[in-house]
Formats: sequence, structure tokens, C-alpha cells
Amino acid sequence: MEKFTIYKGTTVPLMNDNIDTDQILPKQFLKLIDKKGFGKYLMYAWRYLDDQYTEDPDFIFNKPEYRKATILITGDNFGAGSSREHAAWALADYGFKVVIAGSFGDIHYNNELNNGMLPIVQPLEVRQQLASLKPTDPVTVDLEEQKIISPVGEFRFEIDQDWKHKLLNGLDDIGITLQYEDLIASYEKNRPAYWQ
Repeated sequence: MEKFTIYKGTTVPLMNDNIDTDQILPKQFLKLIDKKGFGKYLMYAWRYLDDQYTEDPDFIFNKPEYRKATILITGDNFGAGSSREHAAWALADYGFKVVIAGSFGDIHYNNELNNGMLPIVQPLEVRQQLASLKPTDPVTVDLEEQKIISPVGEFRFEIDQDWKHKLLNGLDDIGITLQYEDLIASYEKNRPAYWQ
């Protein structure tokens, strides 16, 4: 997993509440097992007018000024519903590195973290300020200092310290285990023969 320390990007506001994992990535795209290629299907029912991928020009992701946004500002209960990790894959493959919401579905929150993204919880007032930014306004997310720096202000955020450690060091669960590789090898070498 890539290290996440300080991230600079631009925002796109999608302030709907209760965006569930089926809206993030519909079920018909769950057959794919590679993490790449899901960005095309992100918010499929909203982004496209038909099955031929004709873009809806009124949907904010399709507006030219927001196409390169990598920080999503959204509503409450983002990622509710089923536990499909594919939804986090779609967000990451589309290019999002940070999602700022009022709250998250528990499993989806962890799926974002497990895929190197940073989900941040902020109150409505802060999200409304961030949603008012121009598409070109720079936003910095400093994980070490746990703050969002933007033209409309600086905002602190909370994160579990174990997750913070994993992201800062680019460690997934396997990476954490490999930190103890020498201890594991020593234990296996020295355990009694009847266990071998």
C-alpha cells in the first residue's frame, strides 16, 4: 500500500445523504475481481444516461471543472448497505484519495482505509464550507497533523491511531505481519518438534 502523509488535491461536492454501496458501484459490476477498472462504473446510475455510457452532463462528476477532483465531499451515512469492497475499489480507481462525510457505513469506512484512502468525518458546517470551494481551489490533507487546510479554513479530524500508523507507513494487514517476520521465523524454528 502507498504511504499517505500529506495529500494535496481539489474537491468535488456530492452532498447527498445515505449514498449506499449499490449507488457507489451497482451489483452488475461485482463480477470483476481485479481492483482496476472499476472507476468507469462509479456512481453508474447517476453518471450515465443509458447503457452506452452516455454521460449525464448535469451530474457533477461529468462537469469538466470537476473531472480531476480527488477529494470527495459528501453527506451522512456514506457507504451504507452491503459490505462490497468493490465500492472502495471504484472510488480509488476513479482517483479519490480522501472522502469527507458526516458519517460512514462501518464496513465501507474500513474498506476505504484498507485500500489506502482516507475517510474523514466532519460536521455539516465544515462540509458545507468545503463544498463551496471553487473546483481549482487547493486543499491539503495532513494526516500526521490530522488537519484539512483549505482557502475556507483549517479543520482538525480524528482517526484511530492504528489506522494512522498503517497509512503513514503504507502498511496493510500483510505488511503489519511482515514487520514481525524475524520473530515469527524464530518462533517456528524453536518450537518443539511435535508441532512440526
